[in-house]
Amino acid sequence: MSETHETPEAHETPEAHGTPRARGASEAHETPATRESQEAAQEPAAVARELDAADPLAAIRDRFTLDDTVYLDGNSLGALPRTVPARIADVIAREWGELRIRSWTESGWWTAPERIGDKIAPLLGAAPGRIVVGDSTSVNLFKAVVGGVRMAGKGCTEILVDVTTFPTDGYIARSAARMTGLAVRPVEPARIADEVTERTALALVNHVDYRTGRLHDLPAITAALHSAGALAVWDLCHSAGALPVGLDAHGVDLAVGCTYKYLNGGPGSPAYLYVRESLQERFDSPLPGWNSHADPFGMETAYAPADGIVRGRVGTPDILSLLALDAALDVWDGVTIEDVRAKSLALTDFFLDRVAAYAPPGRVRPVTPQEHRRRGSQVSLECAGAGEVMAELIRRGVVGDFRRPDVLRFGFTPLYTSFADAERAARVLGEVLRELPEPVAGAGG
Repeated sequence: MSETHETPEAHETPEAHGTPRARGASEAHETPATRESQEAAQEPAAVARELDAADPLAAIRDRFTLDDTVYLDGNSLGALPRTVPARIADVIAREWGELRIRSWTESGWWTAPERIGDKIAPLLGAAPGRIVVGDSTSVNLFKAVVGGVRMAGKGCTEILVDVTTFPTDGYIARSAARMTGLAVRPVEPARIADEVTERTALALVNHVDYRTGRLHDLPAITAALHSAGALAVWDLCHSAGALPVGLDAHGVDLAVGCTYKYLNGGPGSPAYLYVRESLQERFDSPLPGWNSHADPFGMETAYAPADGIVRGRVGTPDILSLLALDAALDVWDGVTIEDVRAKSLALTDFFLDRVAAYAPPGRVRPVTPQEHRRRGSQVSLECAGAGEVMAELIRRGVVGDFRRPDVLRFGFTPLYTSFADAERAARVLGEVLRELPEPVAGAGG
């Protein structure tokens, strides 16, 4: 779990891993109430079609391999970009099969971590030379936290950790604290400005809460940390590729993130590390591998770090996954992150509106904030019996996931999610909630 941030446990039931039914599969469950709801849905469905017709990003959907399933789990694993299979076939057959070792230079394998980092940089508001791609999110978290502590001022005794963080972040922070002699103090992100002190080395914060979809105030939290002399380390797993981040503009010190969610890099695709340019010469990685050495082929016994973001590397990069990510990022050609954010908010607004209209009163409660400034690109709904509800949704061709004990999660990837998808998902959710009995309190589920 620590290596991928999301696991098959997301669906919690064996049925959840079966093949989702195609569009229209819910007809097998048709009842008079279902037919009535379908008639009532005709007008919202027409509105969805109009919104899709006016969507400036609608054509980007064709850059992905999709089917009739409504896929709302891109916040766990993005869909396959059409550019990837041919690229990987060429890497295997020609670059590896024919050129072999020559590809480290002739095919640009050696410089791929920095080159692909520069490709991600505009989506995060970073200039070239500030992001390196490689290793897992967990490994990059470890580099960032320990490296941040080593840059902190003398007399620091604590690391602040987002109390709602994804568990791996907390595990890594506690391990780093044990190694460096500091303590970990969990803090609500909204209270970091009040809780940070001159003894704080850094705070590790999630930009978007993985469970609720809540967006935290990166500019204000970063500024508050800096005012106390502390560093800001951000986990961008649930925001990169979904909304503007502004790493350079807001003075973020260090950041990490995965690439298999909204960046669509594929299962287990390599993560990335961002180090603010003014800190790079001070960044002392706790994992000084030969790839980050100033002279990697000198094979010196003494370590001397390379200049710039290269010192964030460790060992030999995973070329197949790295180049699959490289090809996946081509779908962003001609797309601005501002347009993505605008569509994300419109999609989630529309979905929330439709859920309110279709769901039986009291069966679900949004836990994702209504305010745009506090919302990421997912909608989380509190729902009794969430595991059973999600399993049935998947059987009917609407794929989301859930988090125990009672949260349904629907991730909206604006590059390929349509308003028709959002309308259908809300409508099928309403059907499922009407057909499944509400669990009795205290009876499990």
